[in-house]
Amino acid sequence: MAISVTITLNEEQMRQFYQSLNEKDRRQYAAVEACKFGHGGIQRICGIMGCDPKTVRRGIEELNSPPELPADRVRKKGGTQKLS
Repeated sequence: MAISVTITLNEEQMRQFYQSLNEKDRRQYAAVEACKFGHGGIQRICGIMGCDPKTVRRGIEELNSPPELPADRVRKKGGTQKLS
């Protein structure tokens, strides 16, 4: 009984922390947590945090070879729509 309550509490804390992060940090946090679980970790983290498995895989790729972005940017340049 106490173990399942603790797991539920930890999962809720993980969800709350995940929601407080920006997009890049969410991917990387989900990737770190998924790697802790090992086999099946991506699916488990997606179930806990409500994210897509592609998001976690991209986070794992970023952790293995970080993109070269300036420190003050979260996204690459060029993502806005052009005004005509």
